[in-house]
Amino acid sequence: MVAPRTGARGRGRTKRLPPKDRPPRTAALTGTPGTGKSAVARRLVALHPLELADLARIWGLARGRGRSTVVDLGRFRRRWRRTGTPPTPLLVGHLAHLVDVDTTIVLRCHPKELLRRLGRARRGTPRDRLENAVAEAIDLVKAEALAASRSVVEVDTTDRSVDDVAREVRAILAGRRPRRRPVDWLCDRWVTEHLLRGAD
Repeated sequence: MVAPRTGARGRGRTKRLPPKDRPPRTAALTGTPGTGKSAVARRLVALHPLELADLARIWGLARGRGRSTVVDLGRFRRRWRRTGTPPTPLLVGHLAHLVDVDTTIVLRCHPKELLRRLGRARRGTPRDRLENAVAEAIDLVKAEALAASRSVVEVDTTDRSVDDVAREVRAILAGRRPRRRPVDWLCDRWVTEHLLRGAD
């Protein structure tokens, strides 16, 4: 990716963008269940996003259906690495950050709101929903993404519309990074006094 130089002397010449400002060739859209991955991906159809579980089924590396799909992640990662041209520039799913991509976008959501979303959608058992909220509170997906030494960007979806979040994700994929403070739910008293104690 190159950007044109401005000014008379630079006319017709280009300069290479710094690595952090270059649009990624491949990206992962990930996050704890309930943060809005699939909803946001549906607003990004021009980017041809693909759910990791769907691609795993195409490759014969998944069994089960829907939310009970089990993916052979080790074989999936090897197949992905061997693919010269990635089948999608945007891989979507709560395991997508474990695949080799240029940039990982982690969708975040306040644990209290996450519990509400999961309950409203009747996703999983109450215990499952609590475990997801705790995982979000302790930055589990973000920590796994950072451990993979990738470029990681957080996008807080709490109290935001899907369209608003999709616009921010689209900007990140175009090489524009938002200036936001890192998400830290453990600074929230409700998280430490109610959620984490309730999970003991």
